[in-house]
Amino acid sequence: MNKICTLVAIAALAVVAAGGVHAQQPPPAANTAAAPYVLTMGDLMNTLVQPRHAKLGLAGRAGNWPLAAYALVELRQVFAGIKKAQPKFGGLPVPELIDAAVGPPLDAVEAAIKQQDANKFAAAYDRLTQGCNGCHQSVDHPFVVIKPPEASAFPDQDFSPGR
Repeated sequence: MNKICTLVAIAALAVVAAGGVHAQQPPPAANTAAAPYVLTMGDLMNTLVQPRHAKLGLAGRAGNWPLAAYALVELRQVFAGIKKAQPKFGGLPVPELIDAAVGPPLDAVEAAIKQQDANKFAAAYDRLTQGCNGCHQSVDHPFVVIKPPEASAFPDQDFSPGR
């Protein structure tokens, strides 16, 4: 019987020496949380700015001044958010770029909407669009060219006034 006890004791020591004790310790914490996706400048422009720019143009062209005013507020809010989310792009100061490129045109669009003047709106909207393209050129993205929408990309939205 002593031989059996000795063999059991040796086996137990071998298990301990081989790391069997780790089974009693909690496993190391697994980092299963995925890293959050950080929107790039392209993501922000394509998903937030471009649709609002298009909706603003469509609403103004239709003479739907309440919708145009709403789209303008939404566009301004997006630019304000981008200034905070992306303070630098390619080493350049995003807030200053946005203010210089679209600040005055957005003010002109706002004035045209308040006056409900379709001609002033068209001219101001063109200046806004040119401001966007000027900004793209200044950040070495001249291949990104924005233009007024020719047709609605939003078939489920009515842009006509009076609703």
